Amino acid sequence: MLDETTNGVFTIAATPFLPDGALDFDSIDRMIDAYVEKGANGLTILGMMGEAGKLSAAESVSVVRRVTSRCTVPVIVGVSAAGFSAMTALSNEAMDAGAMGVMVAPPMGLRTDAQIISYFHNTADALGSIPFVLQDFPLATGVQISASVALKIVEDCPTCVMLKHEDWPGLEKITELRKASDAGSRRISILCGNGGMYLLEEMLRGADGAMTGFGYPEMMRQVLTAFLAGDIERARDIFDAYMPMIRYEAQPGMGLAIRKYSLAQQGVIAHPTLRKPGAGLSALARAEIDVLAARQRQRLSELGL
Repeated sequence: MLDETTNGVFTIAATPFLPDGALDFDSIDRMIDAYVEKGANGLTILGMMGEAGKLSAAESVSVVRRVTSRCTVPVIVGVSAAGFSAMTALSNEAMDAGAMGVMVAPPMGLRTDAQIISYFHNTADALGSIPFVLQDFPLATGVQISASVALKIVEDCPTCVMLKHEDWPGLEKITELRKASDAGSRRISILCGNGGMYLLEEMLRGADGAMTGFGYPEMMRQVLTAFLAGDIERARDIFDAYMPMIRYEAQPGMGLAIRKYSLAQQGVIAHPTLRKPGAGLSALARAEIDVLAARQRQRLSELGL
């Protein structure tokens, strides 16, 4: 079960589609195996990278069941929804299928601290005993959650056991949360996203690991392994080798298309299809990614990876 001690690498999984937009279950199987082989301690499915908003309720359940039936590591399921009825229904399906917990992002339109706190009070009530991750991604949701508001939610809602940290800039928020827990506030797990762009600094600030969908998920495992061994310089060297691709992925509106293209090029999924509406990549963009991938392989080879 998801709890405050959860740590490591939770890879945010894509949702593979066939060229006609139908779910690609064979690629789901292959992707799960690849993520685990590349060092994931767990998977997070049906998040924003998973194009959850483009799936029907029945499709979401079918993806959850397929992943949990095959996966050998814990699974967290994104259940964000416009209403609590849909959220509760998918959460119950996920837990019945063997998920370890769920993830909830605040809906657009929450503006005041009181509104945000009230929303997560209602979330905790709707989910009952199900442990949940608070997804803090203001660049996508438009909802600004201060450290003090996050601490209030953690204080009031015992089933909130993890922060999926994607504020940008947000390193000071991690420091503030950890100072509060050192002073006696309940300490929860913090796993960080943003494509891994600030992973090393986040770990140095007190994060417990990564939860992101960078197109080369082994990066998180390699960096964390070096970091946890105390070899910060090697962690920096590994991170630097991937940084050009991380930077390229960070282009607003293109990140998922780039990630899916990278995963398809590696043979992790069969097709780089995004469900409509979704941006595709030009031939020039694909060529740029191929150059970055080749240079990345060379740098990693020089590091013995």
